[in-house]
Amino acid sequence: MKTYDVVGIGNAIVDVISPADDSFLELMGIQKGIMQLVERERGEILYGAMQERRQIPGGSVANSLAGLGNLGLKTAFIGRVHDDALGRFYAQTLAEGGTDFVNAPVPGGELPTSRSMIFVSPDGERSMNTYLGISSELGPEDVSDDVAGSTSLLFLEGYLYDKPKGKAAFERAAKLCQKAGGKAGIALSDPFCVDRHRDDFRRLVKDLDYVIGNEHEWSSLYQTDLSSALEQASRDAGMVACTRSGEEVIVVRGDERAVVPVHRIVPVDATGAGDQFAAGFLYGVATGQSLATCGRMGCVAAAEVISHYGARPETDLKALFRQQGLL
Repeated sequence: MKTYDVVGIGNAIVDVISPADDSFLELMGIQKGIMQLVERERGEILYGAMQERRQIPGGSVANSLAGLGNLGLKTAFIGRVHDDALGRFYAQTLAEGGTDFVNAPVPGGELPTSRSMIFVSPDGERSMNTYLGISSELGPEDVSDDVAGSTSLLFLEGYLYDKPKGKAAFERAAKLCQKAGGKAGIALSDPFCVDRHRDDFRRLVKDLDYVIGNEHEWSSLYQTDLSSALEQASRDAGMVACTRSGEEVIVVRGDERAVVPVHRIVPVDATGAGDQFAAGFLYGVATGQSLATCGRMGCVAAAEVISHYGARPETDLKALFRQQGLL
C-alpha cells in the first residue's frame, strides 16, 4: 500500500500576480507570454512596480498537486523554501490545501524563498519573471526514500534541470519511485527549458513512464514538426500527452492514440493552464481511466483554472467531471 497517490518534485515559488497592459510590459522590458529567470535585484524592481498584487503559493508541479488534492488524491511535495515569511506562508498554505510539504523550511543565512512576478495582460496572457532563490538549491539530499519510494505516481518539473543539484534530485526520486513499483513522469515545462537541456531530456524521456508537454516543447525536443516529434516520443516514452493552446489534445501510448477535442473559452488568466491540465490528466492515470478520458479530464481542469485569476482551481473539479460524464 502506497502512502501517496502522487508526489511532485519541483520549484517552491510564491506567485505574485498583477494586471498589466502591453505598454507597461514594453516599458519594463518584459517579454510577453514567456517565463524569464531574473536576478534578485531585477525581481525587487518588478515587485515594486506591481499594482493590485495577489500572493499565492505557486510553482508548476505544486500547482498540479493542488489540483490533484482538489480531486481527493493524497499528495506530497518535495521542495525547498527558506525559513522566512514567504517560506512559512508557502509551506503552511500547501499543507492547508491537503498536500504534505515534506521538507521543513531551511533556517540560517540561505537564499530567500523563491518568487515569480506574473503580469497578466487583458487578453489573459501571462508574462512570468521568476527569481529562483533557494528553490534552485534543491538537491538529492532533499529527496526522502520514504516519500519518493512510497508513491504510485511521481511528477517531475523540467525547470529543475537548470541546476546540477536539481537534476540529481530528479533522477534519485525517479529511480526510488520506479524501483518501488511506481510510475515516474515529467512536465517539459517550457520550450526554452527544452532548448537548454535537449540532450538530457531526450535521454530522460526514454527512462520515464509518461511525459506531458505542449506542441512547442515537443517540436523543440526533437527539432522537427509536431507529427514527427510525437511519433518519435511515442517510441521513447511510455505515455505521451501533447496540449495545443486551445486545439485538440493528443495522447499516445504505444500504438494507442486518442485525440481529445477542446471547448475553447476566452481566458481571464492563462496562468496554470498547463499545470491543471496535468492535474486532471494525472488523476485519470491514477484512477485507471482510458487515454481519451485522461485527456478530457485534463482539458476540463485547464478550462476551470483559466476562467479566473490564479493557477489553482477554485471549483470542485470532481463535480465538473461528473457534469461532463467523466465519473
